[in-house]
Amino acid sequence: MFPLARSALSLAARGVQRSVSRQTHHKAVPDFHDKYGNLILASGAVFCVSIWGYVITQTGICWNLSPIGKVTPKEWKNQ
Repeated sequence: MFPLARSALSLAARGVQRSVSRQTHHKAVPDFHDKYGNLILASGAVFCVSIWGYVITQTGICWNLSPIGKVTPKEWKNQ
């Protein structure tokens, strides 16, 4: 074999060995995000929906979603 081809195969084999060893060294203990990530996401969504539900229904804000029938033109001032 040519020396260049041999070194290329050696580099490729080392890359494969490195990626396999990275995959086998996964964490044995779950971290904070593994334990509580979905719980925090769900509680944040519930909090956001409940706050907006309160704001929309209880604060008395007039949202004026559609201007149809609510906007009346003013009279012209002739000078």
